[in-house]
Amino acid sequence: MHTVELLLDEAAEVAVQEAWRRLADAGLPSQARHRSPTNSPHLTLAACPELTAPIRWELAEVAASLPLPVRFTGVVRFERPTSVLAWALDLDFALAGLHRRVWEAVVSDSPPETLSPFHEPGRWSPHITLGRTRRAGAFAHRRLPELLPEPPLSARLTTLRSYDTQTGALEVWKSRP
Repeated sequence: MHTVELLLDEAAEVAVQEAWRRLADAGLPSQARHRSPTNSPHLTLAACPELTAPIRWELAEVAASLPLPVRFTGVVRFERPTSVLAWALDLDFALAGLHRRVWEAVVSDSPPETLSPFHEPGRWSPHITLGRTRRAGAFAHRRLPELLPEPPLSARLTTLRSYDTQTGALEVWKSRP
């Protein structure tokens, strides 16, 4: 699969990495333990089996619209197949529009059964993952609010990239100056 992700500005990235460090230091699941050289705080917009020419064209157009200001809204937990602790982002009009453009590009040239319903507009919850584990209820920890730093009030989504989960290759689309 090829993910489609947005990276944070440097100050927000540092804040997320500090949250990762604090979780790891407390012995909790943390993205800090993910040792891939491509591991960095990011917002996943979609994933598809192949980045075809039509999808790439639209992604280049989306990248040209960056940077995009966003606002963090606090801590969120998900219990899907995995337990996830994250900082949520406000799904304002601009972020929703950008996400919809990416989703429509991916849907237009991918087999529907290959796409995650969690990324569909209306179901998608924009967030930056702090920790993830297969252990259910791993983040039902009372000290989490004291343990984590406050998320930044605002940030900018600066770079669009894709990660190939099979090869580990990254592709980056630069915004226009």
